[in-house]
Amino acid sequence: QVQLVESGVGLVQAGGSLRLSCAASVRTFSRNAMGWFRQTPGNEREFVAGTSASGGSTYYADSVKGRFTISRDNAKNTAYLQMNSLKPEDTAAYYCAARASWSSISTRAFEYDYWGQGTQVTVSS
Repeated sequence: QVQLVESGVGLVQAGGSLRLSCAASVRTFSRNAMGWFRQTPGNEREFVAGTSASGGSTYYADSVKGRFTISRDNAKNTAYLQMNSLKPEDTAAYYCAARASWSSISTRAFEYDYWGQGTQVTVSS
C-alpha cells in the first residue's frame, strides 16, 4: 500500500544544515500536496512546511521561515526538507505527510492521509 519512507541525517550542531528526504510509493505523487510536521514529547504535531502538488507553491511556519526549504522531485516521487541555520529548538521528530486527493497545501495534520515513519532530528549546542 501507500507508504512514505523518510531518510536523512538526524544529528547536527547548531548553525549547521541537514536534509530530510521522503520517498513516496503512491503512484499519484504528482497530484499530492506534501507537508512536513514536527513533534516534541507532550506537544501537538506542529506544521513546518508544505508544498503544492506541482511544487509551485510553498508555505512555512513562522518559526522556520527563511531557514527551511521544502521541495519535491515528482519524477523521483520524493519530497525534501532542507534545514539550514539549525537551532536547538528545532530538535523534534519530523514527519513527512501527503494529502490523498488534494493538490493544495494544508497546515492541519488531520487533513493529511499518508505519513512517514518519523525522523528524530537533534540539534546540539
